[in-house]
Amino acid sequence: MNITKLTEEYIQSHPSIKDGVQKGLINYSALTRRIAAEMSLNLKDNFDAILIACRRYYQKVKKEAVSEMKILDILRESKLEVKNKVIVAVVEKDVYFSHILELHKSVKSKAELFHVIEGSNSITLITTEEFTADVKKLFKNKVIKLTKALAEITLRSSTELENTPGVVAYLFSLFASHGINIIETMSTYTDTLFVIDEKDIAKVLELLHF
Repeated sequence: MNITKLTEEYIQSHPSIKDGVQKGLINYSALTRRIAAEMSLNLKDNFDAILIACRRYYQKVKKEAVSEMKILDILRESKLEVKNKVIVAVVEKDVYFSHILELHKSVKSKAELFHVIEGSNSITLITTEEFTADVKKLFKNKVIKLTKALAEITLRSSTELENTPGVVAYLFSLFASHGINIIETMSTYTDTLFVIDEKDIAKVLELLHF
C-alpha cells in the first residue's frame, strides 16, 4: 500500500482541499486524520506517513498558485459579453447540410449568433430563440433535443490565453464549485464561450468580476 499515492489521490479528488493545500491554508494534522478516517487507514500506524505525504504534496502544487495568478491576470483583462434567449438544438448527424446553411443564412441576415458543433453521432446548433420555428421546420423529426432559456457567456481575452495552460480548467472548476452547469462550451482563438441556464447569469457575472 503506497501511502503517498493514496494521499495524493485523495487530495486531488477533493478540489476544495487541494485549493487549501496549494495556498498553504490547511491544518495538516487535521487533514491527516480525515484522510485516515475516510480511507479506512489505521491512524496510529499511518499518521506520520500521511502527514509527510501531505507536506510533500504542498511542495509539488504550490508552484501552481503562481500559474493561477497568471490565469487571474488574464481573466481580469478579459472583456465579458452576455447573450440571453439562446437555444441549443441537437440534431441527428444525417441531416441535410443545405438545411444547416439555410439556417445559418437566416440567422446571419439578422446578425444573430450561430454556432455549429459536430460530434460523432449528432450535430449541435446554437442560436437565439427567435429561430426556434426555423429549426423545427428545417430538421423536423431529426431534432433529438431542443433546450431554451439559455445564455451565452463570451470571454474575449488577450493572446496570452494561447500560451497559458489551465484557463478553461480554472473556469470549469469555478463554475462547478458554485453549482453552475455548463450546457455547451467552445473556443476560438482568444474567445472562450460557455452556454449556461439563463437563471445563472447573475451568479456568473458575480464570479467573473475579478
